[in-house]
Amino acid sequence: MDCGTASLGALLAAAPLPSQRPRLLLFSPPPSTLSIQIRNRLYSMSLLRLRKARGMGRCEASLASNYTQTSEFADLDWENLGFGLVQTDYMYTTKCGPDGNFDKGGMVPFGPIEMNPASGVLNYGQGLFEGLKAYRKTDGSILLFRPMENAMRMQTGAERMCMPAPPVEQFVDAVKQTVLANKRWVPPTGKGSLYIRPLLVGSGAVLGLAPAPEYTFLIFASPVGNYFKEGLAPINLIVEDKFHRATPGGTGGVKTIGNYASVLMAQKIAKEKGYSDVLYLDAVEKKYLEEVSSCNIFVVKGNVISTPAIKGTILPGITRKSIIDVALSKGFQVEERLVSVDELLDADEVFCTGTAVVVSPVGSITYQGKRIEYAGKQGVGAVSRQLYTSLTSLQMGQVEDPMGWTVQLN
Repeated sequence: MDCGTASLGALLAAAPLPSQRPRLLLFSPPPSTLSIQIRNRLYSMSLLRLRKARGMGRCEASLASNYTQTSEFADLDWENLGFGLVQTDYMYTTKCGPDGNFDKGGMVPFGPIEMNPASGVLNYGQGLFEGLKAYRKTDGSILLFRPMENAMRMQTGAERMCMPAPPVEQFVDAVKQTVLANKRWVPPTGKGSLYIRPLLVGSGAVLGLAPAPEYTFLIFASPVGNYFKEGLAPINLIVEDKFHRATPGGTGGVKTIGNYASVLMAQKIAKEKGYSDVLYLDAVEKKYLEEVSSCNIFVVKGNVISTPAIKGTILPGITRKSIIDVALSKGFQVEERLVSVDELLDADEVFCTGTAVVVSPVGSITYQGKRIEYAGKQGVGAVSRQLYTSLTSLQMGQVEDPMGWTVQLN
């Protein structure tokens, strides 16, 4: 199949029909050409250049300097946006062979991908993912939050998993392309965010246990609301002392896909009992806090905020890192160290952090049948509320960014 040059309208026609999109009620054609500037680089959006995929009879779209983009919002119920997949228009994809170098890559209509049954990710779990968000400001521009941190964390994880990773510049540029191509899915200001999911997987076929000969890096996105149905309201955790999320020397400190499948059983049991999620202890002494299924944990006592130290079994969360810096700037004392379950039960306040949840206050902890509740205004502690407000205001561009963490797409 030979590919020439096609307008975005042609690609839209090839994309899944509106009726197949969850909660999508209207799919309108794009208006006239619109220029979008990423900081000091100007992208005049008018055309998508198609190229033939290597060794396959299908087309992939490569983002050229020009393509058409719409500034309209997708027709969703933005007031009731939960945390679930809403299929958007495009995704980014690129491949890497044995030489370790990823090709230029580009945008393709969102949809299924081809995968060899013998691929490394399907047989041996050789895969990583990241998560970050884009927010819409009141002036219509879009902010990314610390995308370079995600790129560097993926590189660290890739080294542990014997995988090549895209360079930081390519990772960040691919995120920008994905957000701009799906701009109409970025929620209105204050209604949510566009959750961006980069994936790195061993897509090459391998039968014996070995690194895959080929890797695929792709990014898709979905508009989201609150991760926990409670929103900025207290969640209820149970401390898990039977199942463990990670062990020393394992992969708990990187964002590999297998880390998350292993928590599903304990999480399922907890939710059936009415808890929001599970808090894990260390696998050796079974008395030190590690993390929640997909969040880091913080314990507040007076003016001191303590969080488990990063020691190979805990994911170095980007929101965790950001909250530590924000807390220090507010005059709190922050300690990264071993935190015992006894300290948890004696805390003034407890909260979780993560890309999806941002900051989530903990209303109660249950440990070995004993339930401890934490007081606060409407169940939200003063420290949790202060740090949540400070970080989200920065992420959404409501205040100046003295940290230099946000990247603006105009």
